[in-house]
Amino acid sequence: MSDRFLTGRVAAVTGGASGMGRAMALAFASAGADVAIGSLLAGGAKGTGEVVFLPGQEMLEGTREEIETHGVRSVAMGLDVTSNDSVEAFFEATEEHLGPVDILANAAGITAEQTISGHPDPLWLKVIDVNLNGTYRAIKRALPGMIEREWGRIVNIASTAATVGAVTSGAYCASKAGVVGLTRCVALEGAPHGVTCNAISPTWVDTGFGRDWMGDIAEKQEHRTGEEYIEDVKKTNPQGRLIQPTEIGALALFLCRDEALGITMQDLTVSAGSLW
Repeated sequence: MSDRFLTGRVAAVTGGASGMGRAMALAFASAGADVAIGSLLAGGAKGTGEVVFLPGQEMLEGTREEIETHGVRSVAMGLDVTSNDSVEAFFEATEEHLGPVDILANAAGITAEQTISGHPDPLWLKVIDVNLNGTYRAIKRALPGMIEREWGRIVNIASTAATVGAVTSGAYCASKAGVVGLTRCVALEGAPHGVTCNAISPTWVDTGFGRDWMGDIAEKQEHRTGEEYIEDVKKTNPQGRLIQPTEIGALALFLCRDEALGITMQDLTVSAGSLW
């Protein structure tokens, strides 16, 4: 199996400037794919109560430069997955500069710590719009071309939260359960045409988003530091650690192999044995 088995392919990654999106983008590039990354940048629309990691332009450009060290081409731009126009512009730029999208990885996501009782409607709708509808918007634009060309790989970042509830994470759990359901439907639609679609469901991952989320829980709900909370999370994990973004990137890359064609419609847990 060639290490550059994605040469000639084009990958698009939402939330690609940082965290798991960045890890997947770099993994695709290491295998020879040209890669487009889009992320909502610092200064974008962040509402009250949202927990979201917004990279700056410097981080976006830094990731683009790192992608290009693998000898591939890259596009990097701001992307708001709640906006049809923004998603359309991202795909148009990708196709213009790199070509049609063969691989789509959906990593853009936010959360909010709020019980269902008293949940602000705009906050609920925003989490669903980013995590679930944003994934749908990207798939809707990439899938027809994949079907037409009879080859495609779609990887959606879900979460262990899709199958395990948490009293203050209703919107997040519901959105990620929706991503898993969407994944199964897309997999069935693509199956006769050489297109696979899988979800990756991690536990806590060592990313800026994950650390910000754990810090939010620690400070607002438990009145202690985020680092203390993170150390407790590590201790309760069967392997005593946080998942690393590169592990998610490696799995996403494997799913792009021709040898992985039979792996579709799956919710692949990466949790080191942890339920959440």
